[in-house]
Amino acid sequence: MDIFLLCVFLPLVTVAWGQYSDYYYGPYNYGDNDEWANVYRQGFNFQCPHGQVIVAVRSVFSKKEGSDRLWNYACMPASQSLGEPTECWWEEINRAGTEWYQTCSNNGLVAGFQSQYFPSVLDREWQFYCCRYSRRCPYSCWLTTEYPGHYGEDMDMMMYTYDYYIRGATTTFSAVHR
Repeated sequence: MDIFLLCVFLPLVTVAWGQYSDYYYGPYNYGDNDEWANVYRQGFNFQCPHGQVIVAVRSVFSKKEGSDRLWNYACMPASQSLGEPTECWWEEINRAGTEWYQTCSNNGLVAGFQSQYFPSVLDREWQFYCCRYSRRCPYSCWLTTEYPGHYGEDMDMMMYTYDYYIRGATTTFSAVHR
């Protein structure tokens, strides 16, 4: 009788666990606090593993280090409801020393960043790594209010709700503050 119950309930537990893991994620793992994607005034390339997207961004500012920031990211698997990634690409470069606004084209989700620091303008250029999935991502997008209110503030932004994704970013640039 016990083996019969195990054979009946084990598949149900497996299915329930699979559904549970599709809606809950534990704490974001940025790695150790000392593990940043970059060092000040240096370029970097950060990409999530295949099938994962950026779900958290942490940044620390330092005026003494060239008005630059350290960056760190956390990735999580995209919802199974989106299917598998069908293609990934690098978007256009957002030039340093300018204001810009960009979202991933072709209904893509942000799965990585590439950035280069330019000491002549004390700013970075950015390029997004975007991935499109086999099922369409909803288009009800808006800019979050989770960003530094002042250029020198630290930032720690997380997607707390499953099925919310980062599709782009915007920046400001001030020739006075650099």
